[in-house]
Amino acid sequence: MSRSPARKPSKAAAPGRPKDLEKGAAILEAAKRLFTTQGFDGTSMDQVAAAAGVSKLTVYSHFGDKESLFAAGAKAYCEQQLPTTLFEPHPEVPLRERLLQVARAFFGMISSPEAVAGHRILCTPQMAQSPLPAMFWEAGPKRVQAAFSELLRARMAAGELQIDDVPRAAAQFLALLKGEPHARMVFGCCGSATRAEIDAHLAATVDLFLRAYAPR
Repeated sequence: MSRSPARKPSKAAAPGRPKDLEKGAAILEAAKRLFTTQGFDGTSMDQVAAAAGVSKLTVYSHFGDKESLFAAGAKAYCEQQLPTTLFEPHPEVPLRERLLQVARAFFGMISSPEAVAGHRILCTPQMAQSPLPAMFWEAGPKRVQAAFSELLRARMAAGELQIDDVPRAAAQFLALLKGEPHARMVFGCCGSATRAEIDAHLAATVDLFLRAYAPR
């Protein structure tokens, strides 16, 4: 039986130039600041590059286009404000207190000036036909809902909750947390809620959720 010739080892692909993490972070910070103050349409990639101290080519090489840059900024902000560790079950913490911890962190994120400005941008008519809302949803709310759903499942396994549709319950909880105080912030009218009013709103939301999904 003839011996087949030895195969030459495949040549490894040449590694591309690694992205400069510091430049990427500077671009995201500049984009967040400009999108917040000037809106999406009022912000150009040239302006982002100048504010970040990099070339426009560098901005495009990191993020591709303005829509992707906006989505990346939203994702980075959500991950910074609501890290995965926030949704760990922590069974040693009473369930009500655990939900309040999540509620305070979530409301703190959505009520920041950057988040309110981003929400207003996404609600403008010109955004209706753009890919931005879907990109934002994937990068922010969908990730948060999925992580919170895992926390609920862990507490269900411990016998503390009874939920038939966990994703729906997670979405309900986060939507209720926004409530009237967040709407007042987005509309910029009727005055902002006081800290005491917000705390009462979050506690009432947690209690309502627990009454709905307490084991029967």
